[in-house]
Amino acid sequence: MSRMLLLFIAVFFLNLIPAFAPPTWMVFSYLGFRSPSLNLPLLGAIGASAATSGRLVLARLSDRIVRRRFLSEASKRNIDVLRERLEWRRKLTFSIFLFYAFSPLPSNYLFISYGLTTMDLKLVAIPFFLGRWVSYSFWGFTSAALARRISLESTDALAYLSWYFIGSQTLILCLIYLFTRVDWNLLLTKKILRLLPRGSKVASVPHGR
Repeated sequence: MSRMLLLFIAVFFLNLIPAFAPPTWMVFSYLGFRSPSLNLPLLGAIGASAATSGRLVLARLSDRIVRRRFLSEASKRNIDVLRERLEWRRKLTFSIFLFYAFSPLPSNYLFISYGLTTMDLKLVAIPFFLGRWVSYSFWGFTSAALARRISLESTDALAYLSWYFIGSQTLILCLIYLFTRVDWNLLLTKKILRLLPRGSKVASVPHGR
């Protein structure tokens, strides 16, 4: 029981970190390598619950800290344009988060961006939990099967602090900044990609399906 609690806490905090955190799937790959006899579906469910909780808190913090303290009123109105459109396309939002949860792609920037829109977090919690449960179990079973064939001599497989990782996380931070600067009104209405001029005012677009 203490191990499961420790797993939950570790995965929760890994998913709470906004950038430069090791991919959580590596934890379950490691568990599968070291202990192939573990109840991997149960561990996957615990990990999915922790990951979802951590990401939801991260999304909420991006609203409370980034949006409310650092974004200008023009940037807020600009993101609200995107929110108005997404509220009419909930199935698309559901599908995007489900895809990211199934994949090993980093989801931190996705939740930070979503949190900036102040949309309902329940819309993304369910698909993310389901996808993470399946993906964590998959990585655990795959590693367990591999562990029965080879011997893991070191924990070098968990080394993540490489130039590639640092570069990718830095790129993600830049993408989050660009997310707040894209003129969503212009992009959604006229299909023109342009950054929002500083100090400009963004008009809300009418709802539409």
